[in-house]
Amino acid sequence: MSSTDPLYPEHSPNDFTHPTLSKGVTKGGLLRSLGPGLITGAADDDPSGIATYSQVGAQFGFSMLWVMLFSYPLMCGIQEISGQIGRVTGRGIAGNLRLYYPPNVLFILVNLMLIANIINLGADIGAMGAAMKLLIGGSALIYAALFALGSAALETVMAYEKYAGVLKWMCAALFAYVATVFVVHVPWGAALRATVVPSLALNVAAVTSIVAVLGTTISPYLFFWQAQEEVEIEKANPKEHPLKQAPRQAQVQLHRIRVDTYAGMAFSNLVSFFIILTTAVTLHLHGITDIQTSTQAAEALRPIAGHFAFLLFSLGIIGTGLLALPVLAGSAAYAVGEALQWRVGLSKTFPHAKRFYAVIAVSMFIGLALDFFDLNPIKALFWSAVINGVVAAPIMFIMMLMGQSQKIMGQFTLGRRSRVLGWAATFVMGAAAIGLFATWGK
Repeated sequence: MSSTDPLYPEHSPNDFTHPTLSKGVTKGGLLRSLGPGLITGAADDDPSGIATYSQVGAQFGFSMLWVMLFSYPLMCGIQEISGQIGRVTGRGIAGNLRLYYPPNVLFILVNLMLIANIINLGADIGAMGAAMKLLIGGSALIYAALFALGSAALETVMAYEKYAGVLKWMCAALFAYVATVFVVHVPWGAALRATVVPSLALNVAAVTSIVAVLGTTISPYLFFWQAQEEVEIEKANPKEHPLKQAPRQAQVQLHRIRVDTYAGMAFSNLVSFFIILTTAVTLHLHGITDIQTSTQAAEALRPIAGHFAFLLFSLGIIGTGLLALPVLAGSAAYAVGEALQWRVGLSKTFPHAKRFYAVIAVSMFIGLALDFFDLNPIKALFWSAVINGVVAAPIMFIMMLMGQSQKIMGQFTLGRRSRVLGWAATFVMGAAAIGLFATWGK
């Protein structure tokens, strides 16, 4: 690590292994070992994602449940690699791009991700406002503004350790979608068969839906967020250092990242599975196949599954949005800040990282502004998916090169399992991007 980098001054090597962390991983304290991976996985099920899963369940019933099982190892592989890059190098994805790759590559990828994040923010903020209006009446735009301003303020003023704890417990909001399944009748035999036996229809609608689900579950902002959160954990502990400089910390830290990531992605996919399942056994079976937003799905549930199911679904939209907004805005700020060599980090106070927090605020503001310009939620989701689909594969490709580079990763280059899963995920997302273009305008 270069000592001339103003963002990341040289650490002195240290072989300390954090006792609390070690205890949490090795003696059954699973919750202690969960953090960036859990939050990343939960944030993946944002209101925009809920809309996508609702559309798929309503339109295709059980026939798309297998996609969640198929995507799980791919999500785990690429997200674990993201965490490893951050923990080994002491930098996020953008920081490593800046140091080791041409400036044009950094500029294009970061700007594409920033655009996709802002569109996604607008769609999520709008969905949260609409869900609140469904629950209590009033103005959806006022609620949307309050959610955006409140999230930006909390992310700016709350101490990182406390804020990370809040985000972790906020993941419980997603249990609303698990609970919803148990208030409706589910033919479990048929659902489980559809989960383990893929049903692949070769038509434009089915292919587009598979691409949409993959684009929702494997998104570039999640790579940037998890890598940078590993950097935050390391910097918050003065006795911990990037693994390149403290190799004796590696066994505990890499095991923690793996446990955290696999648990977080399992939680994410389980919730996504239940959203598809809920809409399949309610909306699809009652002939409601054209669902365009998450709030429309919630409203359609009420006459079919009852007020309790509607309430759980609506509250879940708000809860997942509160979790996703800081991740979307924060990942944008991390990427821009590292690219421009600013001071970055939620662990820093506002006076010490004004530009970093300014990106968070501006991203929220622009996302909110899109809702005031009568943002079409379907077009917003479509363009966000297009940009994510285009940018995910090249970012993953470069991440794989990073992970296999001794110059970047030192002795901690990716092992065989990570290489297989990472390249498989990259290939699938590349095919998904081609699929997006192949179905363009159809």
